[in-house]
Amino acid sequence: MVQRIIWATLDAQGRKALLARSETDLSGFFDKVRPIIAAVKAEGDAALLRFAREIDGAPVSNLMASEAEFDQAFATLDPALTQTIGKAIENVRAFHEDQRPGPMSLREITPGAWAGDRFTPIRSVALYVPRGKGSFPSVTMMTSVPAVLAGVKDIAIFTPPTPDGGVDAATLVAARLAGVAKVYKCGGAQAVAAAAYGTETISKALKIVGPGSPWVVAAKRLLSDQIDTGLPAGPSECIIFADGTLPGRLAALDLLIEAEHGPDSSAWLVTHSPQTAQEAEAALPALIEALPEPRRSFVTQVLNGRGGILLTPDLATSYAFINDYAPEHLEILSASPFDHLGEITEAAEILLGAHTPVTLANFCLGPNNVLPTSGGARTHGPLSVTDFLKRTSVGYVTAKGWPNLAPMAEALADYEGFPSHARAVRDR
Repeated sequence: MVQRIIWATLDAQGRKALLARSETDLSGFFDKVRPIIAAVKAEGDAALLRFAREIDGAPVSNLMASEAEFDQAFATLDPALTQTIGKAIENVRAFHEDQRPGPMSLREITPGAWAGDRFTPIRSVALYVPRGKGSFPSVTMMTSVPAVLAGVKDIAIFTPPTPDGGVDAATLVAARLAGVAKVYKCGGAQAVAAAAYGTETISKALKIVGPGSPWVVAAKRLLSDQIDTGLPAGPSECIIFADGTLPGRLAALDLLIEAEHGPDSSAWLVTHSPQTAQEAEAALPALIEALPEPRRSFVTQVLNGRGGILLTPDLATSYAFINDYAPEHLEILSASPFDHLGEITEAAEILLGAHTPVTLANFCLGPNNVLPTSGGARTHGPLSVTDFLKRTSVGYVTAKGWPNLAPMAEALADYEGFPSHARAVRDR
């Protein structure tokens, strides 16, 4: 029920193939997404309502969730779950509050001359919350809380409608508790287009963040000249790195966490311990059989495609593969996880030890679960408050500071051949 790959038996091409994700080749999606984008640009709301019927199979009549729908969500959701969402939001808020920089900081560079940064919120952002293979109030929390903390004035959530044309109740509850009032019943490539261009109902946004399917990723790439698409966040992926000091069944349990998101996910158990590989392989069939459909099918596809068990010859090879892969989620399953931490530099999230499965980080520990995928961790970090802020450089030179800087500026302007630059200094 799960493929087991021996690193030593692979050639260079085979080893490179292990790094592939579902977003690696989007060529098959671009042609499908282009007409959706064109329709939304030309027809606005009418196209969104049509796509809700044709793509989502949902009879959407009003694109924006009403106050009555928010109230109904609170009335129908299990009060215990509402309380859980509230407590999780408190943890997420506590974690992200420390990320907020002061509004402005200036440092005296030389006597009489100051320079620094000012931070102001982006005026409008769209938060994408997927729903195709489940409901994700956790993504609502993780995107909404930092946006609100950053002070964004116009925040809108985009999420695919439920089959009855509504919005998942927990998503509405999470939105209100986090401080977001606008939720649109719109998902997929059409949501990205609506955020990029605006419609009669939906205001154009300056930036869109949040994870999505290859359809969403393809739309973001095609619309990157219309809207800031933020960090690359596609289908879920993880590496469970086990050094053999903890039971292999723990690795099997955690391998299924991201694999059950959908068939476009990626999930690898990486270990140099044959015993750990054997224990995990022995535990997986029963764990997979116990899953309901469609999760069982999702897991089976992932663990026989872009996932499975990878047995390496030694720790160094495991480290190298992890850094080449640059996973979204990385668990270090070890009795001494900090022994390995210094060797791993390319991962969006690193979870340490036997009691920190991805589940806790995804839902309630505090760190953001919107993370770069498909190797994006090489240059991007998790979604944070600063993703909703823009930084402006500020400079202030007084008469006292002028003599220290003017001669340098004039000399460099002359050397680079900019006479107006030099004259603006010299004629003062």
